[in-house]
Amino acid sequence: MNLGLPRVNHARDLASTPRPDNPALIDTFGRVATDLRVSLTDRCNLRCTYCMPAEGLPWLPHEDVLTDDELLRLLRIAVERLGITDIRLTGGEPLLRRGLEELVGKISRLQPRPRLSMTTNGIGLAKRAAALKAAGLDRINVSLDTVDPETFARIARRDRLSHVLDGLAAARTAGLDPVKVNAVLLRGINEHEAPSLLRFCLDHGYHLRFIEQMPLDAQHGWNRAEMVTAEEILSWLRAEFTLTPSPDARGGAPAERWLVDGGPGDVGVIASVTRPFCAACDRTRLTADGAVRSCLFSNDETDLRGLLRGGADDEEVAKVWRMTMWGKLAGHEINDAGFAQPIRPMSAIGG
Repeated sequence: MNLGLPRVNHARDLASTPRPDNPALIDTFGRVATDLRVSLTDRCNLRCTYCMPAEGLPWLPHEDVLTDDELLRLLRIAVERLGITDIRLTGGEPLLRRGLEELVGKISRLQPRPRLSMTTNGIGLAKRAAALKAAGLDRINVSLDTVDPETFARIARRDRLSHVLDGLAAARTAGLDPVKVNAVLLRGINEHEAPSLLRFCLDHGYHLRFIEQMPLDAQHGWNRAEMVTAEEILSWLRAEFTLTPSPDARGGAPAERWLVDGGPGDVGVIASVTRPFCAACDRTRLTADGAVRSCLFSNDETDLRGLLRGGADDEEVAKVWRMTMWGKLAGHEINDAGFAQPIRPMSAIGG
């Protein structure tokens, strides 16, 4: 499969909208990006049906992936010059990155220190949660779509549920709080598990977030008619629980949150498709091969790796990053007739 990865200089032509002299990652709609999602690798040890084909994907060549030194330089620029306050490590599967604990330690020593989190499938986490916490990781998100072993194997094409559950438990023991669980419901497969997933998370002290399935699969097989919507999820939960809107301000967070049976437990729903939250988006993304993306669904990206390897200084890199975010569109346009699914799949972009 040839992904045809794009390499462009700017998200769009902004000659008619001069950018003000502001060091932050601002855009023409007044948003400021302070949350950086960093993909450490495009590789994954699961083959989830809504993400990639059973045989996997052609992974990035090793020489195309940012080295630790290159990655740390970009993160330092982001923190020192661009106002990034939150960094989330993603993949693919970030636990597959060699020397992850050492890398986490170096990121945590950046000044001003960013809040540091990671999204993982949890496989291998049981043995590493304590070391990651000691290195400087603050909290963690673990993907878990079901607590039924057969359904897990059907979705992930791997019989690894016990490893994920062990990883969750280890994360909580290590103090990677709050431990969040990300779940995608698939029609005809696991949508009936919404209440049981919530009960499981409440019983174990995890914070559950349901995510609408998004058009980010490598197969481009996403079908809006088959997607389980936020409204459906909430209706199933309300059949067994009392949900009241969370009193906490949402800010730029992607999840709408509800207290469950009066709290303190809560549940969130990330309705990227049916209830877009683009107007409050505060995220910028860096792929494993050094491309900046202003939006998860963008088909444009800017190559920072080439700048680094070409000898650009820090301010030149920062300027290009600022211009990429200045060109960010108003929204992801999923609900527009002309929407085109990104060429890169989720595993190659990062969550």
